[in-house]
Amino acid sequence: MEHNWFFPPHDGIRLSDLADQIGATLEDASSADRLVRSVSPVYRAKEGDICYMLSRKNRAELETCQATAIVCDKALVPLIPSHIPVLLTAYPHTAFAVAGAILHPQAMRPTQNLSGAGGISPAAFIDPSAQIEDNVDIEATAVIGAGAHIGSGTWIAAGAVIGPGVRIGRDCTISAGASVLCALVGNNVIIHPGARIGQDGFGNAPGPKGGMIKIVQIGRVILQDRVEVGANTTIDRGAMDDTVVGEGTKIDNLVQLGHNVRIGRHCGIAAQVGIAGSTVIGDGVLIGGAAAINGHITIGDRAQIAAMSGVAADVPAGERYGGIPARPMRDFLRDVAEMTARAHNRQKKSGGIDE
Repeated sequence: MEHNWFFPPHDGIRLSDLADQIGATLEDASSADRLVRSVSPVYRAKEGDICYMLSRKNRAELETCQATAIVCDKALVPLIPSHIPVLLTAYPHTAFAVAGAILHPQAMRPTQNLSGAGGISPAAFIDPSAQIEDNVDIEATAVIGAGAHIGSGTWIAAGAVIGPGVRIGRDCTISAGASVLCALVGNNVIIHPGARIGQDGFGNAPGPKGGMIKIVQIGRVILQDRVEVGANTTIDRGAMDDTVVGEGTKIDNLVQLGHNVRIGRHCGIAAQVGIAGSTVIGDGVLIGGAAAINGHITIGDRAQIAAMSGVAADVPAGERYGGIPARPMRDFLRDVAEMTARAHNRQKKSGGIDE
């Protein structure tokens, strides 16, 4: 099966035109009319493909590369074989991302129109009081609750559930099997398959006889414009305030956001992160996979949290933290080095290491 089986190649765009659109400089003007149709990793790139390099570590892959062009910065230009044109830019990662969106626009959102037909399926369940704007696609077995509002250009996939009173903005994608309850969703939001938005937060009080008494959760979830929520991610609604995800934030698969969490703008949260209730995350924060974030703390703007860290207390703006418990990265790396050295010395003293 061809690699492009699910996402067919572009009809073709001139290399010089692509360079202009991604903000790169075509080093070899004689290649201006060559056509680019798809993206590819370096090692199997063929004529019509564009690829990129960020470092020297994959330079061996250039031996088999037959790409129409490679995107890179000036430090890597000497490595590129003479038969491959270079698209030169100081920001190759960003430029390649833009190129991918141009060549494969259909891959920028989950697969749409699984049934093969657009419009509103007669097999969808839509409450008569729901308001559906023009140019909305709703697939079979989707459920739209009473008083819900769906904005123009939005696609609701098979089996998705939009609860009563929910507001979905324009040009959104709600994928198969996702549920959106007690939520206000902005424009151009993408919710991947199986995501759960707006269910009860985890709130319980100790009962008089040792049991647990449920605390009502009457808040909402607010997803601002251009938020993306990964597959099987869960975002609980607030207890009394709202759970908020700021504009442009991207959330990976299998992430849990507790009630009243507030995420800033343009954050990146990798898979299996858990953020406990009422924590505040600033703008531009990056959180690595499987990190655990305590409740009722604040992580400042542009902070970075390493994967598998355990964050128990506030993190200042702009800091890089890692480890369990999470601490400044320089301290974490020093501690790891010291523990490794001690273990080595103990083994050496016990005769477990040959010199």
